[in-house]
Amino acid sequence: MAEATSTADPDPAAIAALKHVGLVGGLTETKVSCAALGDRLDASTQTASRRLQTLESAGYIERDVVGDGQWVRVTDAGEAALRAEYADYRRLFETDVELVLRGAVTGGMGEGRHYITLPGYAEQFRARLGYEPFPGTLNVDLSEESVRRRGEMAGIDAVPIDAWEGEDRTYGAASCYGVTLVAGDERYEEVHAIVPDRTHHDDDQLELIAPERLRDALDLDDGDAVEVRVAATSRADEPESEAASESPEDDDEGESPADAVETEVA
Repeated sequence: MAEATSTADPDPAAIAALKHVGLVGGLTETKVSCAALGDRLDASTQTASRRLQTLESAGYIERDVVGDGQWVRVTDAGEAALRAEYADYRRLFETDVELVLRGAVTGGMGEGRHYITLPGYAEQFRARLGYEPFPGTLNVDLSEESVRRRGEMAGIDAVPIDAWEGEDRTYGAASCYGVTLVAGDERYEEVHAIVPDRTHHDDDQLELIAPERLRDALDLDDGDAVEVRVAATSRADEPESEAASESPEDDDEGESPADAVETEVA
């Protein structure tokens, strides 16, 4: 996942402005005046301008200021924020909401065994997910529509995996979402999508862990179509526990298992 371009997410007032920009066509590109936006937000022109600046600084919109207004486009990050808001409202008013992401199995670098079995992660997986994952991840290349919808995961409960200190570095935190993996008529339910808090990966790939090697359990090959059905709430309890291991501090910002691991070797 790409890193955010700001140190803090916009406040609810700025998100409200983002919603209005989207409603008037900003998901493609639209011309916006601060006066008109202020009227829609019941705020002053100056306040509307500041909120647009906040959204631009956060990387949620792109702006091109012209003489009689500005052209504004909601970025992928901004759309993801709106989808997360949408997911929250669905959970308020609907029951058994399920997010379905579609894609295809893909290969990777085969470094999963090392990172998934590191003590600091492995102990948390056992305690918080209720199983010991197969030492590797299954990668899914998401469809274009699913890449856009992936942002809705931010509104779904996840199991936290804490950062921890190794002997010579810091390993980063991640979130695990309970999912069901579906391939044709077959399904595997005890699966988690692991999403690092910080990563240099793009959003078009999702990494999955499970007690078994998913390629074997579902007879999967590269290119096979799959569905990842994300539960409205996580399937695992979230017991309070300390990071699994500690060692001298390290200034490295850390690397999570999903950031470093592509998938098990096919």
